[in-house]
Amino acid sequence: MRIGLALCLALTAAALCPEQAVATDDPSRPNVLLILADDLGWSDLGCYGGEIETPNLDLLAKNGLRFTQFYNTARCCPTRASLLTGLYPHQAGVGAMTNDRGPQFPGYRGTLQPDAVTLAEVLRGAGYRTYMTGKWHLHNNAGVKPTDRGFEEFYGMLGGFNSCWEEHPFYTRWPADRKPRVYTSAQGGKPGTFYSTDAFADYSLDFLADARTGRSPFFLYIAFNAPHFPLHAYESDIAKYESMYFEKGWDSIRDARLDTQKAIGIIPRELELTPRSGVPPKSHARPSAYAGKQNPAWDSLPEDRRRDLARRMAVFAAMVDRMDVAVGRVVDDLKQHGQLDNTLIIFLSDNGACWEWDPLGFDVNSGPKNILHTGEGLKAVGGPDSYVSYGSGWANAGNTPWRLYKHFSHEGGIRAPFIVHWPAGLKARGEFRSQVGHIIDVMPTLVEVAYAKYPAERNGVAIQPMEGRSLVPAFDNRPIGRDAPLFFEHEGSRAVRDGKWKLVSLAGDAWELYDIESDPTEMRDLISAMPEKSKELAAKWEAWAKRCHVDF
Repeated sequence: MRIGLALCLALTAAALCPEQAVATDDPSRPNVLLILADDLGWSDLGCYGGEIETPNLDLLAKNGLRFTQFYNTARCCPTRASLLTGLYPHQAGVGAMTNDRGPQFPGYRGTLQPDAVTLAEVLRGAGYRTYMTGKWHLHNNAGVKPTDRGFEEFYGMLGGFNSCWEEHPFYTRWPADRKPRVYTSAQGGKPGTFYSTDAFADYSLDFLADARTGRSPFFLYIAFNAPHFPLHAYESDIAKYESMYFEKGWDSIRDARLDTQKAIGIIPRELELTPRSGVPPKSHARPSAYAGKQNPAWDSLPEDRRRDLARRMAVFAAMVDRMDVAVGRVVDDLKQHGQLDNTLIIFLSDNGACWEWDPLGFDVNSGPKNILHTGEGLKAVGGPDSYVSYGSGWANAGNTPWRLYKHFSHEGGIRAPFIVHWPAGLKARGEFRSQVGHIIDVMPTLVEVAYAKYPAERNGVAIQPMEGRSLVPAFDNRPIGRDAPLFFEHEGSRAVRDGKWKLVSLAGDAWELYDIESDPTEMRDLISAMPEKSKELAAKWEAWAKRCHVDF
């Protein structure tokens, strides 16, 4: 790495004279492209063992690094808060979603708080141009927008999930005086030409062109809403997958993904596949008639139900496929302009695969859940008039080989794909990194590589110190200097990871203890055999929860 002495000098200069900390045309500082997928499972990408076609992301992994133990916070809003601030989500004010529980609950204000600073604010202060496209989802009644938090320009949606097919009125661009692209008939364009994933790539290319008008490096954050429900995709993309998923089903897909993961070396060859997950009996998530039940065997379902579920999964795969195409468009643009080598690209997901709500999928706008689509209704799934998810059976496959899914602090909820690509800054190519990383580590990593200075205050308010540690040592396959455990909590589901030990529980349930090094699939609970270790970790979690405003 080339950071060493130059970084020390830069940080020393920053401490002495912040306004002249970094020359904006310093060619050694990388551009930064941060890409976040929504509800992507750990094994959905080809480079993590999946069958979905993701050649562009696979190529980034082949020429970069793949982390095998990288964690998010199990849900969209908390992960976005941690990603942007380097704090635990409750510290940033987004311990749950965007509902504001009031000042008596500082961890649950529903938007970023004044004593938290964002990546965009830090990098902009270091001379970077800052842009964002995609899903913000940190917007409560206070109306805080990306352009209020350091981004010069933004195009995307403030909320959590909307139709992928209709731009108006969900998608917004700031500054508002910039001429927008025209997609929909409501804006005078051609009906049917808007698709959110493509639009985010379009605006990303616009922002990259704008960044090239100066000599400063750029920070571009692309937060795709794909492949979050409602599942929407082009019919041509769906057709690539539908028959395959019907013929194979989720049991065969899980087995095939496990075999691929072992073959490429991303998991140990002796690792056992977890039993099928179901819907946990204890959860703060939406009530389910299937609570406490396991997902059924694929071959046990009648043909019409299997066709319905195969269609849903095919639409999901098509969304991932199209997202990969969008990533490829952005990467190709960087390559064409000679910027790829010195652009640090990071790709990750905000949580594990989404089980909501039932093993057989759901239709939130169409009456009772588990609607069976047949005939023309089946063909319409994925189109503008449909609103479906794929349920916990396919989510279980998406998180192969881990337990559970989004919402929960077991590995299926919090372990994320994490790809790093930076030709000018990485010595290794195509290697795995087993160092334990967390989404709070992104801030200190980018502060280091950008020669930036993490501020002591923002707008006169003292800033909380970063919780994470830089991942730069792991780039060279050295230890990450972490001196504290990692903690998790969402909707009462909680965990602490301390070295090889992990203490975890469902909401309102008893603690479970696992040796994650020898048992990463959380199959052998050691709570009875090691009560003192369990008490020790539980006490650390309680102290963290008190310090970080956790309330559930």
